[in-house]
Amino acid sequence: MRILEVEDEPELAGLVVEAFRKAGTAIDGVGTLGDARAAMRAVHYGCIILDLGMPDGNGIDFLRDLRARDIKTPIIILTARDAIEDRVAGLNAGADDYLLKPFHMSELVARVNALLRRPGDMLGPALACGNVRIELASREVRVDGAGLTVPRRELAMLEMLMRRAGKVVLKDAMESDLYGFGEEIESNAVEVNMHRLRKRLARAGADIEIHTVRGVGYILLDAGR
Repeated sequence: MRILEVEDEPELAGLVVEAFRKAGTAIDGVGTLGDARAAMRAVHYGCIILDLGMPDGNGIDFLRDLRARDIKTPIIILTARDAIEDRVAGLNAGADDYLLKPFHMSELVARVNALLRRPGDMLGPALACGNVRIELASREVRVDGAGLTVPRRELAMLEMLMRRAGKVVLKDAMESDLYGFGEEIESNAVEVNMHRLRKRLARAGADIEIHTVRGVGYILLDAGR
């Protein structure tokens, strides 16, 4: 799942990007509303972190425009505006959550994860297929109840596949979700991480199988069925 940060304070923007990448989430950071619109034309984001006071416009107007165009991407407002009127205006404009600056980075990560767990997107606090389960809040993977350590890239791939179990996940879509703007991507990065993930799951006794659809992508199947 890839998210977009719309924030014009370079230092804060960098800290947010660092926090989410450490948490295993691909994130793009932009400093203007114009760049945010361009990024959204190129990428489908799972969530947007939006500052209201942007150099090229008002974040509230940007938010209203998205909702008017029936764009339902979850949005959390991140701003120093602490008046109750501002919070009400943001929520009425279509924001899903509101966090005041200054804030703890762990709370922002938790709130974004909570938005991504909304019933319309995830149907619950965990993903499960066969004897494999991902606890979405803690990012823990369990196989038959036993914990399994999975590096963040592999975990992101597994999550994508489990969300679409039984359906083909395009390699290009997977690459787009795994890497933010500016991150270096080796030509065989998806293949290498997929190979490692398969071996890791097999060693743990997972009864799910990841099949390659040559030239297209990957599909996850429950081998126990």
